[in-house]
Amino acid sequence: MPARHRRRRHTVLRLAHNEAVNDLAPLLTPEGRALLDEVRGTAPADELAVATRLRRDHPADLVSAALGQARLRQRAAAKFGAEDAGRMFFTPNGVEQSTRASVATYRAERFRALGVRSVADLCSGIGGDAIALARAGIRVLAVDRDPLTAAAAHANAEALGLADLIEVREADVTDIDTSPYDAVFVDPARRGGRGRIFDPEAYSPPLSWAVQAATKARHAALKIAPGIPHEAIPAEAEAEWISDGGDVKEAVLWFGTEPGAVRATLLPGPRTLLGRGLPDPEVRPVGRYLYEPDGAVIRAHLVAEVAEELTGGLIDETIAYITADEPHVTPYATAYEITDQLPFNVKKLKALLRERGVGILTVKKRGSAVEPEELRRKVLPKPNGKAEATVFLTRVAGAPTMLLGAPA
Repeated sequence: MPARHRRRRHTVLRLAHNEAVNDLAPLLTPEGRALLDEVRGTAPADELAVATRLRRDHPADLVSAALGQARLRQRAAAKFGAEDAGRMFFTPNGVEQSTRASVATYRAERFRALGVRSVADLCSGIGGDAIALARAGIRVLAVDRDPLTAAAAHANAEALGLADLIEVREADVTDIDTSPYDAVFVDPARRGGRGRIFDPEAYSPPLSWAVQAATKARHAALKIAPGIPHEAIPAEAEAEWISDGGDVKEAVLWFGTEPGAVRATLLPGPRTLLGRGLPDPEVRPVGRYLYEPDGAVIRAHLVAEVAEELTGGLIDETIAYITADEPHVTPYATAYEITDQLPFNVKKLKALLRERGVGILTVKKRGSAVEPEELRRKVLPKPNGKAEATVFLTRVAGAPTMLLGAPA
């Protein structure tokens, strides 16, 4: 292949696989919107051919931007749904850090139920929460200091027909007067140059500033990382952990609701478990059933409330597995019927699985250093059975243990 052709091919590849979005304005022109429609749904394997064809009639940078935006829309469909994502505008960080639409909708409904009619959405990002609030009939001021992010939020409000309810302002949130609004919502940046930020005071803006802004409003919600230490939660706040489809998505500090309250909310639903300040459950021998609490329940420290509902106890004082003798139905935990309990021993487990004809094994662990994939390779090197099983690598009364069973 001639060198000039190799160079051109590499240039097209770079353009097709570059997701950097530096300016949305070209994509908002008639030509840009037409290109976005044309590249909608382009598979990664077809991007090179599509880019080559489109560059004959359009500027290369515009083609690259359209393909990058199409790829971001495809990624965003998991959070926003294909219909909305197909009309919205994204940045790479916006896709990663935006609130999932189901969670944003739930929070907007909580605001609406509190009688909130206007919200100052600080650190609004590309507008995911602002969209949900506006769809709940709430007027929103969406503020972000990044010009590109603010431009995306404005474009999204326009694209979804919500511009009459969403005002987008490019500004530093610390300069915003929130007094004209019924409520404040703050979603501080929790990622930096080195990845996730775990210290709440290293958020941007810091949690202490967000709390001060919250206490000035009649109602407020602060989105925080679900791993926040409980001792870092202000006494005047209600703390809520939210999971969606079994995955913990976020924690929220609510102000102007019930100070000191703790809740775990599971979506879809919603189903909410309120803390009652129960003591830790007692440790008891493993019964016929094992219950794995939802992650939001565990993060909220509400395992005791679920154990009481199940008439169960813990298998170990440090492990969030509940055991009981009778089957119970609860949205807050997944039930498994336990068939075998044995000390941790890879050879014994391998022999037992071969005896049972198990070819599909789910490995769960809590309180064990063993990696699930490593164990699966050792006990099922050549899976050929048809039976399915679940093994729990855990501790029972302090001893490393394997519990074998199946979903109840």
